[in-house]
Amino acid sequence: MNNGILIDTKLCTGCHACEVACKQEKDLPDGVWGIKILELGPWKLPNSKKWEYRYLPMLAKSCDLCAERVQGGLLPSCVFHCPASVMAYGPLD
Repeated sequence: MNNGILIDTKLCTGCHACEVACKQEKDLPDGVWGIKILELGPWKLPNSKKWEYRYLPMLAKSCDLCAERVQGGLLPSCVFHCPASVMAYGPLD
C-alpha cells in the first residue's frame, strides 16, 4: 500500500510547526529540511484594504514520511504536530 500526505494549502496558517517537528524528529542539521513552508505574498485584495498571504508546505526529496514512526503505528511527525489539522496521512487512492 502506498501512502502519502495530503495538505490543504488554503487552510495552512504558516505556523511552521511541521518544520520544527520534522527537524526535531529527524535531528536535521541547519539548512536541511524534510518539510519547508514557502510563503507567497503579501498581495493586496482587489477593492479592499486587506492583504493576503499563502503558505505552501513542501516536502523535500529526503522526506521518508517518518517511516520508523509509521511502522510503529504513529503518524508522520509533521502531520501529528499540525495544530490546524490541514495535513492528512493515508493511502494515495
